[in-house]
Amino acid sequence: SIFLFLDGRIGEFFGEVSVIVILTLAVSLIEALIILPAHLAHSKALHPIDDKPKKGIAKVFSKLRIINKSGDRAMAWLRDKMYSPTLRFALKYKLLTFSFFVFALLLTFGSVGGGIIRTAFFPQIASDRVQISLQMPNGTNEKVTDSIISFIEEKAEIVNQELTEQYLKGTDKVLYENVIKNVGPGSSTASLTINLLPGEERPDEIRSDMVSTRLRELVGPVIGVESLIYGSGGNFGGDPVSVSLLGYNIEELKGAKTELKNALLRNPELKDVADNDPAGIKEIRLELKENAYLLGLDLRTVMNQVRAGFFGTQAQRFQRGQDEIRVWVRYDRENRSSITDLDEMRIVTPNGSRIPLKEIASYSIERGEVAINHLDGQREIQISADLKDAQTTSATDIMTEIRTEIMPEIQSKYPTVSASYEGQNREAGKLLDSLQLVGFTVLFLIYVTIAFTFRSFSQPLMLLILIPFSLTAVAWGHWIHNFPMNILSMLGIIALIGIMVNDGLVLIGKFNGNLRSGMTFDDAIFEAGRSRFRAIFLTSLTTAAGLAPLIFEQSRQAQFLIPMAISIAYGIGFATVLTLIMLPIFLSFSNKVKVGTKWLATGNTITKEEVERAIKEQKEEIHLQDQMVTKLLKEPTNGSTVSDPKKDLEKELEDTK
Repeated sequence: SIFLFLDGRIGEFFGEVSVIVILTLAVSLIEALIILPAHLAHSKALHPIDDKPKKGIAKVFSKLRIINKSGDRAMAWLRDKMYSPTLRFALKYKLLTFSFFVFALLLTFGSVGGGIIRTAFFPQIASDRVQISLQMPNGTNEKVTDSIISFIEEKAEIVNQELTEQYLKGTDKVLYENVIKNVGPGSSTASLTINLLPGEERPDEIRSDMVSTRLRELVGPVIGVESLIYGSGGNFGGDPVSVSLLGYNIEELKGAKTELKNALLRNPELKDVADNDPAGIKEIRLELKENAYLLGLDLRTVMNQVRAGFFGTQAQRFQRGQDEIRVWVRYDRENRSSITDLDEMRIVTPNGSRIPLKEIASYSIERGEVAINHLDGQREIQISADLKDAQTTSATDIMTEIRTEIMPEIQSKYPTVSASYEGQNREAGKLLDSLQLVGFTVLFLIYVTIAFTFRSFSQPLMLLILIPFSLTAVAWGHWIHNFPMNILSMLGIIALIGIMVNDGLVLIGKFNGNLRSGMTFDDAIFEAGRSRFRAIFLTSLTTAAGLAPLIFEQSRQAQFLIPMAISIAYGIGFATVLTLIMLPIFLSFSNKVKVGTKWLATGNTITKEEVERAIKEQKEEIHLQDQMVTKLLKEPTNGSTVSDPKKDLEKELEDTK
């Protein structure tokens, strides 16, 4: 149900998955409560085994019974020869066993922090497209832009021939389905789209990032470009590295942009470093001299006259038939084609005199703004980058380095600049914020439900403490399959919690039942583990087996879900060990704390069984039973028929329950 309340694109996707799972579990509950009992009532397991020779289909089923017996013997051997000695050792050396699990968890955290087990915000999704985006300086002639993108297109065809010869030799296929070249919008931008064969029709070795990397190598550095991005797709949720610089001081903002961009360019693990603040076309910025104001001129008046002379101004407008004719006036081409023409331009003063522009103003040539972006009311410049190799590089580690090392140094130089971490980081933040609120609420509801079920506050707490230890197997499972841990891995852990709690409920329920039946505390724990070994082990085994096809699936579509499957499969495997070994240790620790607390409070010697909630409830029921029997025996009959007190008591106890 947590998936129904997640924000972002992941929430939209897994919200539908959550609905399907809830409906499936609802139907399975109906089947277990209503249909399954009817099936069991007619089960042949309730009748003596018929050893008579069978014929036809009955003979086949009789052979299957041999497999069943073999399975029973295997489970009995695992329980008696493997699990029972291990549990006995764990209960005898509790601290040693507990230390082993703690050490494994700390080793896992260290491996994640040290980069041995990689982390990412989102999984890298395989793409069937390579997109090359070219941005030339604004004002570049269209022919120049077209010549560069055409050069890249030629190199792309060489890559096509090389990879086709290497990986598709002997087939009638070529790697590229088509190549689309486009110049525009504007004369300074162009793009090249390469559509590859669908993933199912080309070898797994040929990935879109391989094509883009090889193309980048062939093209080499291109002089004079503003930016050249070799996109290979697959970045779910945005760029893996994306930082928005915010501020009101544009000079400091641009200075911070330059330093951050240079820092990212120096990082060998990054490629395609770009920003959304490209330099615009060249502009002339005028600045008036002091004598201009003495002549009655201001900047607006001078700028209007310069604009009218070089760009033109509308002098007349008249109608000719159904057409409207506008007449514009400006200098002829000879007088507006050189920068010296600007120096010699005559500016008319308020008294009618004409003065050369160079005598009243100075000017500088700068690049203008292409776009002005804002975020949260502040001016924004966004810098983004992609990973060179998503298989070996952790985006979260790079973002952590930017946040803790690079940005503090930049902000010390430009104090008015702040940073907002965008792209995948922002999408992950939205998801985690919603997950924290809903997750803690659901965990609390799980705790309350179990507490009311067992009428104990400590036993559900033991179950929840097991959850962090399952991260050990989850993390190393990702390492085995060479997948980084990401947001989907966390969603798998959420699904894992439900399975872990269910297994724990089975064991604790049996433990409480053993105590009620008169067993000692130590025997109750040991026998609870032995008797529930088969159910817990088979539940975990079938769950992991069901997820195995997804984990080993090679199709592009499955790569998105594999981290979630790894979390559940490896987590449930280790959760079986935690439930069968660690949970009995926790129950024993909890009992020692209860006994010690009771002894400190009363000073009396307390047995292990007396402090357990199951025994307390049993004593309360016996006390209630004695009270009711005494009450019934004291009541006068007045000649009426006296009912059986035992039957009345049983009925009243049932009603009370």
